[in-house]
Amino acid sequence: MEERKIKVGITHGDINGVGYEVILKAFSDPVMFDLCTPVLYGSPKVAAYHRKAMELTTNFSIVPSAAEAQDGRLNIVNCVDEELKVELSKPTLEGGKAALAALEKALDEYRKGEIDVLVTAPINKHTIQSDSFHFPGHTEYIEQRVGEGQKALMILLKGDFRVALVTGHIPVSAISKMLTKELIQEKLSIFHRSLKQDFGIDSPRIAVFSLNPHAGDEGLIGREEQEIIIPAIKEMSAKGILCFGPYPADGFMGSGNYTHFDGILAMYHDQGLAPFKALAMDEGVNFTAGLPIVRTSPAHGTAYDIAGKGIASEDSFRQAIYVAIDVCRQRRTEHEISARPLRKQYYEKRDDSDKLKLDSVEE
Repeated sequence: MEERKIKVGITHGDINGVGYEVILKAFSDPVMFDLCTPVLYGSPKVAAYHRKAMELTTNFSIVPSAAEAQDGRLNIVNCVDEELKVELSKPTLEGGKAALAALEKALDEYRKGEIDVLVTAPINKHTIQSDSFHFPGHTEYIEQRVGEGQKALMILLKGDFRVALVTGHIPVSAISKMLTKELIQEKLSIFHRSLKQDFGIDSPRIAVFSLNPHAGDEGLIGREEQEIIIPAIKEMSAKGILCFGPYPADGFMGSGNYTHFDGILAMYHDQGLAPFKALAMDEGVNFTAGLPIVRTSPAHGTAYDIAGKGIASEDSFRQAIYVAIDVCRQRRTEHEISARPLRKQYYEKRDDSDKLKLDSVEE
């Protein structure tokens, strides 16, 4: 029997940015429908507005829920008021409410098992704030809503180039105070598990960045390396996790050493994302590791400066869909393998060959 296509839930993000443009462009290619059944949580009216404004030809169907989604075309579940106003390139409270409504509906249907993975278009982190959304971004909100008590880890990736963050959306002034040995070990553990479970790497190698320039120069430019980062690395190495460092970020990236590792753990947001986006912005993907849900998004933001001009590239969004599908399949494979382990067949030091033979006969 042919396996059911993976149902990809997609949230429309900020209606005044490039979200609808990259979504509609990605699904103008019919090959995408061979890979998945897409369900867009948003507004058919807004989708039609963007389609007309940029002279796109992508067709879509309106469905009441993902359970009614049709194969072979883009399905849209309406989540907003019909009078929703689009103001391209402008951050509006109305746009923020629409982004949150789509996200809430998508997570509700995920919890019902109606979608398999989630791909989120970019939001405006200011306009989306409300009584029910008081988070610095998608990652923290999704962790709270459907994390089931597990901790999230932000990973930016393009192919084998993967960068994860110890601290995420926090002020630079708070980084040093927040950094602890336990937090680094927690992130290393999640990263290691994700590289194995989500990407199929048996013995992943992780490079760990320093916090201070030149890795602190043995305490001359800061003590965080000696007191926090190095002890964390040593303890995790003793537990069998292949982690190395701490490496100064500038020399590590400039020398190309990142190509020798399966993942890089950066201490803070810009330390990891600045070099990543310089090298992989066009096809980069943001993946939320550590949670039961498979969630990805394009590496770019709302891009108000080019919204409505028809020049936004859909490559990053398309790659986000590919990664979500690949991780979903990898997790299913991993689950099947672990659910039916092979029976041990070896002789211990004592002679129990008769028992082994008996077990074989009984089976």
